Amino acid sequence: GVGGYTKIVDQSLEEWRSIIDTNLSGVFHCCRSAIPHLRRRGGGFIINISSLAGKNAFPMGGAYCSSKAALNMFSEVLMQEVRYDDIRVSYVMPGSVTTAFDGGRAHAGSEWKMTAEDVAEVVLDIVSINRRTLASRVEMRPSKPKK
Repeated sequence: GVGGYTKIVDQSLEEWRSIIDTNLSGVFHCCRSAIPHLRRRGGGFIINISSLAGKNAFPMGGAYCSSKAALNMFSEVLMQEVRYDDIRVSYVMPGSVTTAFDGGRAHAGSEWKMTAEDVAEVVLDIVSINRRTLASRVEMRPSKPKK
């Protein structure tokens, strides 16, 4: 995903569209392309990576928070539409993660953040659950957040 930290009143339409197109429309295109293949093989998983920003707004996060909130609802709708095709749709909402948003490196004082590997472990846990169970929404937070 992509983000930008701009007040809504100052955000260009180009930046708004870029964030929405990447974080929401990009996922739509990927899911729409994957579903016929998953149906042919008898099912599978779609796991969308969202953000806690999709439920917890913050100033200067209008496009980012909106895109992630929409991604959450998109994932809920898609889950209901394809679950009887044995396609399990989940979305993971990580909180603070050291990612390319902050240069992809740990900065002094950011040791408390989760890593991309932490998120990947949760994804592996989701696909390991028995077929009777669906973890449709998973929230992740650092266990010891910055005070």
